[in-house]
This record gives sequence, structure tokens and C-alpha cells, in this order.
Amino acid sequence: MDSRYNKRKERKGRKKKRYRILAVLLLLIFSVVGYSAYQYYEGTKMAKDEPTTLKKDYKFNGTKDANGKINVLLLGIDSRGEQKSRSDTMIVAQYDPKTEQTKMVSLMRDMYVKIPGYQNYKLNTAFFLGGPELLRKTIKENFGLDIQYYMIVDFKGFEKSIDTLAPEGIEINVEKEMSQNIGVTLKPGVQKLHGKELLGYARFRHDAQGDFGRVARQQKVLEAVKEKVLSVGGVAKLPKMIGAVQPYYETNMSKWNEISLLKDVLFNNDKKIKTLTVPVEGSYQNGYYSHAGAVLEVDFDKNRQAIQDFLNGKNQDGSSDSENSSDNQ
Repeated sequence: MDSRYNKRKERKGRKKKRYRILAVLLLLIFSVVGYSAYQYYEGTKMAKDEPTTLKKDYKFNGTKDANGKINVLLLGIDSRGEQKSRSDTMIVAQYDPKTEQTKMVSLMRDMYVKIPGYQNYKLNTAFFLGGPELLRKTIKENFGLDIQYYMIVDFKGFEKSIDTLAPEGIEINVEKEMSQNIGVTLKPGVQKLHGKELLGYARFRHDAQGDFGRVARQQKVLEAVKEKVLSVGGVAKLPKMIGAVQPYYETNMSKWNEISLLKDVLFNNDKKIKTLTVPVEGSYQNGYYSHAGAVLEVDFDKNRQAIQDFLNGKNQDGSSDSENSSDNQ
């Protein structure tokens, strides 16, 4: 009798303990959700009086990847209040849910390409002529790459997002003095850059490396921003940052897809983001056309193959990403 009573008492005790643990977990979840919602609301209040600089609801006939990978066209533009502008930064970001790997293909804006329905011109002109949909078609036509989503960020929004995420600035090693056509003057050395300064660093192109150096700096900045977001303080400020940049970005992703993808890329992926710059080395030459100015004339077959190899995990030495990762374990 006593043993059955003791067993019932033990079972009740275990149930109570489980209920207490569940209650604490629910409290934590509601606290996190509530805090995030409050931070997002605070961010939207900051953005309330800001003018919308981007056209909303662009046409975009994106195609899903046959292998379940998610391709997003990331565009940075300097609208300066104008509805039509050229895309200054063009990156195709791919996330593979199976491997939890993020890859980014940076596309040089001066590549001389076929623009469907128009004469050949620089790649960044496609956005000016027909928004993200024409740019999507142009990338598909020249590089054989399907894209499902787009996300456009006005440079003003980039500045605001950085200042919201990291009011003290983001640490960058500036290689040389930079000032021409970037709105700020940067001195060499390791330093913390605020939004306007970080944007200037990412946009600088007036040296011997030209646009190739600029693309390398953009990739460096994206990695630094990701590391900042992953810090404890960065995670807490992420909802506020998203709210604050609402007038400065546009996407065809639903809010749920946006948040889900952001969560997967940031928190399920402990690997460095792999990057590729197109055109690849040895696949282009400098050219000039009276209607377009200085351009890069590209070997499209070589670059198509380089993109496919990169996104499919094949390295230049013929090995695969999985082989390299197993070698490193």
C-alpha cells in the first residue's frame, strides 16, 4: 500500500516538474516574441516619417530551383529620390536547406550583356530599363541562372540598418585612404565604421582594382555584418533594424519566408559564406562602345560553367565541397 502511494506521489511530482518546465519555456517564448514585436514596432516608428524611395510591388516572374535551393537577387541602388535608377550592387544569394550552406555570386555591373528587347548594354542598365524582372531575364539569358526572389535595398536603408544594428560602428580594416565619389574620407587601418562610412568603403572603386576591388569589399562587408548580427547584441537589435528599414527596401518574399530564410541563413549555418565574382579570372577583356562607355566583354560559356560549378559544389581543382568539408574534419 505504502509503495503504491509513494509511486503515485513520485508520478505527481514528476508531472508537476514537467509542467513547471513547460511553463518556464512558454514564458521565455512569449517574452522573446513580445520583445521582438516591441523592437520591430520601435523600428517602424523610426521609419514612419521617412519618404519611401522605392517603387512597390515590382513585377517578377521568378522560378523555383528544381533542387529546392533558394535563389535571391540582392540589389543595392542609389535612388536619390528617383523612381528609376541603375543597380549599383548585384548579388545572387543561394541558400541550400539540405546543406545549410549560403553562397553568393557577385555580378560586375559593367559586363556588356544582351538585354532582352533592347540593344546590348551594361548589366546594371537592365534594372533601369525594366526593374528587377528585366534584370532577372537578362541574368537568365546571359548566365543561365534562374532566380526565385528579389530584394532591393536603397543605400539610405543600408546606412540606417547599420546604425540601428551597431550604433558604435562595425570593425573593418581599411586598406588605403578612400574618398573619391563616396561622400566620406576614410583613413587606412582597423577602425569602426558607421553606416555612411561603411557604405562608402563598400562602394569605393577609384583605384587600380576598380570594380573588382569594390566587389571584394562588398563581400567583406557582408561577412562583417553577418558576424555582428550573430553577436548577442546584434540578435536583440535585429527586429528593430528590420522595422527601421521598411521604407528603403522592397521584396517579393512574404514576411514569413523572409524571416524564415533570415533565420536559416544566420543561425543554422556556422560556415563562412562562399563567394564567387563574375566574370571569373581569365574570362573577360576591356572594351568600349560609344553608347555604353567602358565595358567588360565576357566569355559567357566560361562564366556560365563557373557559376554552375560553384553553386553545385564543384571547386576549380575538380573536388567537391563535401570532399573538402570531410577532409577538414
